[in-house]
Amino acid sequence: MSAASAQTGPGPVPDTVLTDFLMAEGLAQPDETATWTPLAGGVSSDRWRVDLPGRSLCVKRALARLKVAADWEAPVSRNAYEWAWMRFASRHRPDSVPELLAHDPAAGLFAMAYLPPERYPMWKAQLLYGEVRVATAAAVGKLLGSLHAASAGDAALAEEFATDDNFHDLRIEPYLLATAAAHPGLGDVLQGLADRTAGTHLALVHGDVSPKNILVGPSGPVLLDAECAWYGDPAFDLAFCVNHLLLKSLVVPGCRDDLLRSARVLAEEYVTCVDWEPRAALHQRAATLLPALLLARVDGKSPVEYLTHEEHRQLVRTVASTLLRAPASTVAVADVVAAWETALAAPAEPGTRPY
Repeated sequence: MSAASAQTGPGPVPDTVLTDFLMAEGLAQPDETATWTPLAGGVSSDRWRVDLPGRSLCVKRALARLKVAADWEAPVSRNAYEWAWMRFASRHRPDSVPELLAHDPAAGLFAMAYLPPERYPMWKAQLLYGEVRVATAAAVGKLLGSLHAASAGDAALAEEFATDDNFHDLRIEPYLLATAAAHPGLGDVLQGLADRTAGTHLALVHGDVSPKNILVGPSGPVLLDAECAWYGDPAFDLAFCVNHLLLKSLVVPGCRDDLLRSARVLAEEYVTCVDWEPRAALHQRAATLLPALLLARVDGKSPVEYLTHEEHRQLVRTVASTLLRAPASTVAVADVVAAWETALAAPAEPGTRPY
């Protein structure tokens, strides 16, 4: 399949590495015409929907330099770890990932089934449009906890996913250390959280459990984009996902109660699966990491795009900084949610918009 025959009509044409990959793996035939459509979402990879006669699939290739304003590079070998994480998930929860089709680790790309948005809407889109279902959050928490439980204490997985350098480049540095540089007064606290997270190796971590990477399928949540896969601290995944629900409660005020309830329920359902360590220990790590991640999505290398008002960003800074300076007040995720809810309910300063 040449680049020319891979496109029907106007639009971008992928390079021959991608088209040749489909041919080599038997996913497309030389006499077939394919339409390649770039897919939006994410900053770390190129994603394409490929429409072939009677079928569609998705091709994903890791980028060496991420698509953010800050200088942020990461090895494309993470594509192989993402593929391996999805294979692991498919063994334990087959409906939790798309069908896997083919992988080229040398080129840093793979193909999987394309899941149409009319049947598999993105959770982020639902939340931002005000379609907040607490049951979805519960299912996400249960899925995440079950995958962590399935991997906890597995020495083979720990060896396979000894990806500490990747996780540092993709999560520790751009989220925790870059935020520490932006907030020198919190530098010791954030450095401590970075060191604790990096030194904890208990279960297989997805690393990017964000609503943009979760599809709401007919059989339950479907997880995407496991480029940060790492055998490490499962509390990171829990905090990372709850963080997004709190941030969205700022910009979807009409669904604030349901979003905060979703955050609580997600954590509650997740913790029912925790059998590899005392639940209180995991709760405490997630609760102390959560305000750091809140702050990171404002002042780290990957700020969320929907916090467009400075008063919203300042609220995040205020709440997160207060919690980071008083870690004893957050021994469970519910404590952070409660502090966040209290801050949102406080009267707005004169001249600012209400939260």
